[in-house]
Amino acid sequence: MTAITYELIRKDEKTGARAGIIHTPHGSFPTPIFMPVGTQATVKGVSPDELKDLGAGIILSNTYHLFLRPGMELIKEAGGLHKFMHWDRAILTDSGGFQVFSLGDLRKITEEGVTFRSHIDGSKKFLSPEVSMQVQMCLGSDIVMAFDECVPYPADHTYALKSSERTLRWAERCKKTMTAPNQGLFGIVQGGMYKDLRKWHAQALVDMDFPGYAVGGLSVGEPPELMYEMLDYSTSLLPENKPRYLMGVGTPDHLVEGVMRGIDMFDCVYPTRVARNGMAMTWTGRLVMKNAQFTHDHNVMEEGCGCYACRNGYTRAYIRHLVRAGEIFGLRLLSLHNLYFLEEFVRRMRQSIIDGKFTEFRTDFLNNYNKK
Repeated sequence: MTAITYELIRKDEKTGARAGIIHTPHGSFPTPIFMPVGTQATVKGVSPDELKDLGAGIILSNTYHLFLRPGMELIKEAGGLHKFMHWDRAILTDSGGFQVFSLGDLRKITEEGVTFRSHIDGSKKFLSPEVSMQVQMCLGSDIVMAFDECVPYPADHTYALKSSERTLRWAERCKKTMTAPNQGLFGIVQGGMYKDLRKWHAQALVDMDFPGYAVGGLSVGEPPELMYEMLDYSTSLLPENKPRYLMGVGTPDHLVEGVMRGIDMFDCVYPTRVARNGMAMTWTGRLVMKNAQFTHDHNVMEEGCGCYACRNGYTRAYIRHLVRAGEIFGLRLLSLHNLYFLEEFVRRMRQSIIDGKFTEFRTDFLNNYNKK
């Protein structure tokens, strides 16, 4: 028995969109799903109980950051990440690869792994497939991501091939090291913007029989049309009976396009990051709450919204005042609103798939969203 299983409920007849359920050792959750990001074992400004209230069934945390601080041994001593952060639902941990490779000149890649300098104190550190798996086993997350290199954009075919070959060898090492029976290891499809590499890489990973698959190396600076083309092709190569995860995507337009192409899981820091910059997400576009137009606006951020801020009557004028004054409460209200919006967004998408109306949902949403 694998720790992670996928149950298909309904697939849209006109597109690749699908509604399902993912079962984990810490509960099941419906898909499509958006996963709030708790980089440092907390979703910034939001409590676990608040996350549950807005409907989060799974959150993501970051191997790289927890490896550096407070360290895997301390979290293991606490009984694992679930107990450490007081979260009893599912957790996915990324491998740390994306963060390490984003360090640029501060890291050195070899076949063995990656040597890098800590962004905290400059100390020398090392991450490899084996170390990443050991850290994630100490964390005790439900879904574990393989250690990979995210192919940058642009990258020529030679570099993308070399990088993807190494990622495949690392995936094999991850699978050998990951021995915890209550954790599911996902493989990550790379290959850059080249269909021949995507096809080869996906087929090789499918042959390794992971309980789930992520599509990596997208939303890294390429035009949206190219991202959708690569995503469409990549998901067509993955098994129907396993979860599919698009990494690092969190705007609603990208979510609806990802779901149309058969993606089940998404994550991004976007909703909380833009909240800290004073921006609210709505069904018709973004609201920049610092703008003077909201000075005397005594309406809630969005009529009919069920988030804590809107259902309790906190107005645009008040939130604008809090943001401009640098008050933490204002940023919390925006974070709760944005996270609720995305959770409600995927809930409605899921229902439209079950009702056989996904195409209409997508068309209506994009028409309204693009008006602003």
